[in-house]
Amino acid sequence: MTDDEGLTDERQQLLIVTGMSGAGRSTACKALEDLDWFVVDNLPPEMITPLIEVAGKARDSLPKLAVAMDVRGGRLLESFTSFVVKLRQSHDVRVIFLDATDDTLVRRFESVRRPHPLQGDGTILEGIEFERARLREVRESADIIIDTSALNVHQLAKRIIERFGEPDQHRIAVTVMSFGFKYGMPTDADMVADVRFLPNPFWEPDLRAFTGRDKQVSDYVLAQEGAEEFVDAYVETLEPVFHGYERENKRHATIAIGCTGGKHRSVAMTEHLAQLLRGNPELSVTVRHRDLGRE
Repeated sequence: MTDDEGLTDERQQLLIVTGMSGAGRSTACKALEDLDWFVVDNLPPEMITPLIEVAGKARDSLPKLAVAMDVRGGRLLESFTSFVVKLRQSHDVRVIFLDATDDTLVRRFESVRRPHPLQGDGTILEGIEFERARLREVRESADIIIDTSALNVHQLAKRIIERFGEPDQHRIAVTVMSFGFKYGMPTDADMVADVRFLPNPFWEPDLRAFTGRDKQVSDYVLAQEGAEEFVDAYVETLEPVFHGYERENKRHATIAIGCTGGKHRSVAMTEHLAQLLRGNPELSVTVRHRDLGRE
């Protein structure tokens, strides 16, 4: 089996996601959606071919299509190899097969207290064995096989992102946002820092009309005792947080920096913090000033 690192063909990219029930198909689909793939799951087998044909006509708006299918594929599974060969005449097709050991699958079904889709009146293990036999040809046709036995949902999602994401999509998207406490705390912040310990430029007549984006205000704020030390320490504090986000496959983070009105101190500190964070190649950093411009 090959393990291609990327999908570079100019034709429409088509990913078929399949594998053993309980091996993580839903998790893989969610990860692909986060990577801007158009994902269709639980589609009746007879509708898969029409869907691919329609998507092919809309290639510009649907450049990356993922179709998830399981053992209920019926006759499509019986002719899976020829089905894929035909698709490859017009699409850049990859087949990913998610697998796990029998013991692992049994434990997963027992933990959610759901029957295996093929067990009928038998045991979970008998259903797994029946499914494995039916999917043998599909597994042999797969381009990528991922054994999820030792993976949790976050680790599986990370595997999918590493294989099918663009370089920028591997990074954590960090929004550094300034705000004013008098307008309320931001509800979408993951972390909040308070810089009201610094002198307020509002009380300096020559600075009041400017904002933290202006050099004279920024220089004033960063020159205050403890300002640079605070930002440097905060960047160091955030390093293990971002490592944890990566392990848990959390791809977005919002850091809010607050002062009284969201115009001077928080703006200057937000810009400076963002500048330092941009030195981390694992982060994609944007800046937002929530309350700048308010009276």
